Amino acid sequence: MVPRIPVSVDLVVLTVRCAELCALVWRRDRPPYVGRWALSGGFIHLDEDLPAAAARVLAERAGLPGAPVHLEQLQTYGYPDRDPRQRVVSVAYLGLAPDLPASTEAHMSWRPLPELTEMAFDHRRIMLDGIERARAKLEYTSLGAAFCTPAFTVAELRRVYEIVWGRTLDPRNFHRKVTKAEGFLVPTGHSTTRDGGRPAMLYRRGPAELLRPPMMRPAKDASRLT
Repeated sequence: MVPRIPVSVDLVVLTVRCAELCALVWRRDRPPYVGRWALSGGFIHLDEDLPAAAARVLAERAGLPGAPVHLEQLQTYGYPDRDPRQRVVSVAYLGLAPDLPASTEAHMSWRPLPELTEMAFDHRRIMLDGIERARAKLEYTSLGAAFCTPAFTVAELRRVYEIVWGRTLDPRNFHRKVTKAEGFLVPTGHSTTRDGGRPAMLYRRGPAELLRPPMMRPAKDASRLT
């Protein structure tokens, strides 16, 4: 007889809030792992595919309906002891977004990553895999702009890279690299003084998906995230 194994979707949703990289989590109020932080998730329905399940969990369980969240499949986790109640296979999705409001679900909360040292099930492992995916994608894709508002300055984009990477970046070198990367940034024709000082040009995310040349993380500088 072929065993029936439940399949769930778990979301690692990351955003930058108050100059910190934060994850959307909730504190469990029932066994197992009472009192521990957990990712939002849910079992897939028989009539939906995985992307639809991830979108539904984002709207209904994470409480972010209609939010501008970039969702992509992260990894599948299926080792036998990941859930003490039963065998469950989880398909994790990574979500990236600019500074989002509070979830519509009262139990969900944005928490800085240093607070999430102990989590339910294997959710810390999943979260760390999501963080590393986000760090890596900032090197070779334009996804860093997904953490920004639709119009942003180079300084605001640089702060995203510094927060996600846990690195201090040279402002002039960063400005040169991102403005020279083909199709990464498109000038809006407007400027702002919200960074303080002289007016800074506003950009929007360009059509490029891959960065040429890529942005590489500095080799040395202790990470602030994990």
